[in-house]
Amino acid sequence: MKTTVSSKGQIVLPAEIRALDDIEPGEEFTVERMGPGEYRLVRHVPPPNEGVVDWLLACPEKGYFVAIDSESTDTL
Repeated sequence: MKTTVSSKGQIVLPAEIRALDDIEPGEEFTVERMGPGEYRLVRHVPPPNEGVVDWLLACPEKGYFVAIDSESTDTL
């Protein structure tokens, strides 16, 4: 597929490619220069949320935190 560099140096990925790979606005890519006139575009995929379930299960039970009376800090 063919695309054009804008006056701001931006390259638009054709809609067909964005649809095929579910590319959303705001996603990040790295451009690597492979050689004269040859470039590679690499999509950054955020790491999976490994350990999130264990972290959530380790949270204190409901009612663990209790409000305490404290002095106002307005006069400090």
